[in-house]
Amino acid sequence: MALEATEKECTTKMAKAVEFLKQELRGVRTGRATPGLIEHVKIEVQSYGSTMELRELATIAVPEPSTLLVKPFDPTTLKDIEKSLQTSSLGVTPVNDGKAIRLPIPPLSGERRQQLVAQVRKMAEAQKIAIRNARRDGNKAADAAQKAKTASEDEAKDAKERIQKQTKKHEDEVDGIVAAKAKEIEEV
Repeated sequence: MALEATEKECTTKMAKAVEFLKQELRGVRTGRATPGLIEHVKIEVQSYGSTMELRELATIAVPEPSTLLVKPFDPTTLKDIEKSLQTSSLGVTPVNDGKAIRLPIPPLSGERRQQLVAQVRKMAEAQKIAIRNARRDGNKAADAAQKAKTASEDEAKDAKERIQKQTKKHEDEVDGIVAAKAKEIEEV
């Protein structure tokens, strides 16, 4: 019974790593404007005295394929949002019209596309390492159960094989996500 719990825990950790990668890749810029590019930008709001994510302070719309429109819920936060967007790693200059902020998303250069693909692959490798760490922990738990005589050698071996299948499945999922994102980035 302990081995089943271990396998379930491993699978959960692996799934979380894949989900984390999906969340991280939303913020990677492609040729198109998407709200995911900026919704997690941290905004230091002076009047509130705290740091919040942009999606908590404003609506983010895509009026045109190459433009993002940010409309704050509270107009007094407009300057704070503009300042934070300017200093963010997006490399886009916000245009403030007094009521909303427009972010023109310029097309990516070939060199920048390659840098982004490399960044995506690096993010994916970090999550693959997390998946492998979950496998390692699961295998250690299976060995410990066998050593403590709570599981037979065959049960421990079978558990390790199932954990390995889950590892392979999740790594393949990461590879698929990365391939799709790389294709999206390289699209002109």
